[in-house]
Parts: sequence; structure tokens; C-alpha cells
Amino acid sequence: MKVMDQTNQTAATQTISVNGEVRNLTPGSTVVDLLRDLGLESGRVAIERNLEILSRDQWSATHVQPNDRYEIVHFVGGG
Repeated sequence: MKVMDQTNQTAATQTISVNGEVRNLTPGSTVVDLLRDLGLESGRVAIERNLEILSRDQWSATHVQPNDRYEIVHFVGGG
């Protein structure tokens, strides 16, 4: 899957929102694919999909749908 900004659209993409930004990606992509393409490690994020928390065990089975809205929080450690 390739996440693209809206200036690089191709015919085989679907539009979603990630943290308020419009993104285009390949149909059939899962939430795991989305995280990978965004460069986020799955162990340090929480995901809300369409105003509902998406549990970690659902990520690999959840296919991103056109017009989905995601809020992804990336936790950073340190002190």
C-alpha cells in the first residue's frame, strides 16, 4: 500500500482522513498497512476509526474504507 498526499492521486486510490489530513491509498489496505506506510510502529499508537476506538487485535483484519476518518496518537517515551 502506498499512502499519498492529495496532489499525487492515481485512479486506483481511495480517499481517507488521517489526523485531519486528506490521504489517498490503495484499496484493500488494512490498518496495519496504513501504519506501516505512515512510518509508525504499531506498539506505540492508539487508533480511532470513525469516532470509535479500534482495538489492536482488529488492526490486521480491518480494511480501510473510502471516507474513513482516523485519529492516530503516537506515544513517545523519554524523560
